[in-house]
Amino acid sequence: SNYWLTTILLKKNSAIDKEKLRLHLEIDNIESRPLWKPMHLQPVFKDCKSYLNGVSENLFSRGLCLPSGTNMTEKDLRRIVRKIKELYEV
Repeated sequence: SNYWLTTILLKKNSAIDKEKLRLHLEIDNIESRPLWKPMHLQPVFKDCKSYLNGVSENLFSRGLCLPSGTNMTEKDLRRIVRKIKELYEV
């Protein structure tokens, strides 16, 4: 298995956005971060040629990287899932 990166995509125009979820997880010391910012949106590349179709912007606007790794336990996984579900059950 590849445990390198686990992500979640949130629904468009949902009341719960990636920042709200990130902050909710942070309360329980669960680290998460936005998906990588597309290169064409980074200031250093602003004047570079790019070929765009909206996919990278869409993923960046809705995506969050979640904890993952070979040292995660089943207990860790259940705690993360429970915390995410908690936000949706409010």
